[in-house]
Amino acid sequence: MTAVASIVEGDGEVAALPVLLRRLSQWRGPAVYVNVLTPIRVYKDRFLNRPDEFSRHLQLAAAKCGDAGWVLILFDADDDCPATKGADVLSRAQAVIPHRRVAVVLANREYEAWFIAAAESLNGCRGFRSRETDVLADPEIPRNAKGWVRDRMPAGYGETTDQPALSASFDLALAHQRSRSFRKLCSEWDKHALSASMEI
Repeated sequence: MTAVASIVEGDGEVAALPVLLRRLSQWRGPAVYVNVLTPIRVYKDRFLNRPDEFSRHLQLAAAKCGDAGWVLILFDADDDCPATKGADVLSRAQAVIPHRRVAVVLANREYEAWFIAAAESLNGCRGFRSRETDVLADPEIPRNAKGWVRDRMPAGYGETTDQPALSASFDLALAHQRSRSFRKLCSEWDKHALSASMEI
């Protein structure tokens, strides 16, 4: 058995990411059991810009996942280039915990962009209503993906309540097809979770 310890930046992701990762596990490798641990929440700017906090949280994640596990850092890219910023964070993290597998995924631009990528599959979930034009939208263009989702939910969008529910419902295959950053998450899952399990 392998375990994944995640580092995230929002309360919504603390609840939503384990839901998503367990679904991903069933979709990508149902024969492999991965222990999805409760994510570690950090303040993104402090985590990235204060070496002591960066090291402390990575060491905690490394201890939680164990020798056979791996560490996943998942942040919103916001206005950064996911590939460039992700490579920088990965290099720094590997220097801190060289004894662990590490993956860095930056959702472009926000986690909610993955909902946009599969918007039509969310119809009716928590009152979500997609529009005909949504299917044609590039899910990684909207700067305010949370606002985009909120506009399609009459009762509003609450990260801690709605993000886990939408994570449990959106079509993973559609998101994989339409979102490059979601494909990155899937490829990292395949690389680390499945590969680690084969080595045990």
